[in-house]
Amino acid sequence: QVQLVESGGGLVQAGGSLRLSCVASGTIFAINAMDWYRQAPGKQRELVAALNDNGDTNYADSVKGRFTISRDSAENTVYLQMNRLKPEDTAVYYCNVWVRASMYSPPADYWGQGTQVTVSS
Repeated sequence: QVQLVESGGGLVQAGGSLRLSCVASGTIFAINAMDWYRQAPGKQRELVAALNDNGDTNYADSVKGRFTISRDSAENTVYLQMNRLKPEDTAVYYCNVWVRASMYSPPADYWGQGTQVTVSS
């Protein structure tokens, strides 16, 4: 099993910054991908940023140029640096991690508990 612990959410004024962290622990042989999603009230969960084990990144159009996803492989941690925040970025942010438990195991995905980000205008 894998546990994900997120931190770094909070209340910030528009134009401000926050950095989210997500630490994975448990039975981990390799991490294939680490992603951030968000879900605003009344809306579907959406992909915000993705990072695979090749270092390739992908961002939602709405956050390009403002958010940066990065990873500390030694610590099994993924970060989301969020700059120039806007009220429309308000949502619960979730990390999603694809993990292989052993050399012979297929990847399985796990979700964090979510962290609230609120941007005031």
